[in-house]
Amino acid sequence: MEPITLLENKHIVLGVTGSIAVYKAVDLASKLTQAGALVDVVMTQAAREFVTPLTFQSVTGRPVYSDLWHRENEAGLGTHIAHVGLGEGADLLVIAPATAHTLAKLAHGLADDLLSVTALASRSPTLVAPAMDGGMYQNAATQANLETLRSRGVIVIEPEEGRFASGLAGKGRLPETAILLGHIRLALGKSGAMAGRRVVVTAGGTREPIDPVRFISNRSSGKQGYALAQAALDAGAEVTLITTVRDLPLPLGARTVPVGSAAEMLQAVLDHLEGADALMMAAAVADFRPKTTARQKIKKKDNSDEAPTLTLTRTPDILMTVKEHRAQAGWPRVVVGFAAESEHLLAHAQATLARKGLDFLVANDITAADAGFEVDTNRVVILTAGDAPVPLELSSKTRVAEVVVERVAAHLS
Repeated sequence: MEPITLLENKHIVLGVTGSIAVYKAVDLASKLTQAGALVDVVMTQAAREFVTPLTFQSVTGRPVYSDLWHRENEAGLGTHIAHVGLGEGADLLVIAPATAHTLAKLAHGLADDLLSVTALASRSPTLVAPAMDGGMYQNAATQANLETLRSRGVIVIEPEEGRFASGLAGKGRLPETAILLGHIRLALGKSGAMAGRRVVVTAGGTREPIDPVRFISNRSSGKQGYALAQAALDAGAEVTLITTVRDLPLPLGARTVPVGSAAEMLQAVLDHLEGADALMMAAAVADFRPKTTARQKIKKKDNSDEAPTLTLTRTPDILMTVKEHRAQAGWPRVVVGFAAESEHLLAHAQATLARKGLDFLVANDITAADAGFEVDTNRVVILTAGDAPVPLELSSKTRVAEVVVERVAAHLS
């Protein structure tokens, strides 16, 4: 797992309680640490029945706390003050899995172990991820306790439906690590540089149908657009992701609008421009489409080399339409375009920047084997009207997205 800028050096206290789902907490602690966070684990006595403190210490490289009165690790805080040091110093308190018993203690302010005392002392945002048998989760007492916690600003990560260790099925399973990480990123990003901003991102290559089976498309994977959506979420923005992609994990927290063709993408963009602070047009929109679409599958003729002839016509230019809309309505306040070029990169990019009235244009050379389409890295040049081009050497698409979002945030402020 690559480092996540939002998580680097963030102090996260991970409370772990007595649920069979504790094995997922081990993976969460490991992934958070790999992403750059400083993870201090606080275990209840019941949690130690499922996994030892050494397991968490091994994946975090940090002391593990579990007893309110007895120091177990000389490298850590003294347990008589651990709740103060952990609670005051945390950027985020995450309790995952959170049992029904722990939720009840938190809701009623009980403090009889290190985790519950730390929770009371903490001034950071708090996330709880309930995990228990379905009957326990649906019980009126548990639901009342969760409602109490929500009313106090605690973020509750809804459990998932599935099979329990008891053999029963229902709602109460702890979500997988990727979902938990998504909620953690949302919580930490709320006060970011794009907090309160509305951002629209497009991603993927459009598909222009030839017949019910075939279409014209391109090699865009949508990875750069998805990275932009995640970077905007990490910066605190409200994100709408308009996408043709079906096989990438969706950034948790983004509103997703699935589309197929250039015409569908244009309509979706126009539908979501009102009040938008920024449009980041990372999608690779087809320039041409078949002039007519066959209603039935085009069949090849037996014993013949004859092939159908396709007559192409232009697709709508979304950014030119946005330019006209922006001139009338004022939205979006910032427009970022993307250009994939095979020759004369800067000349073509500068012309596009001016012609389409963009604030920024991110251009890349598609002839590079290690950047652009279908890979996780990119090498780009960022152009701004009136300024010298800014090249970014080979970087992850995540890093490219973060740089773009930082520039958009600065422009808006």
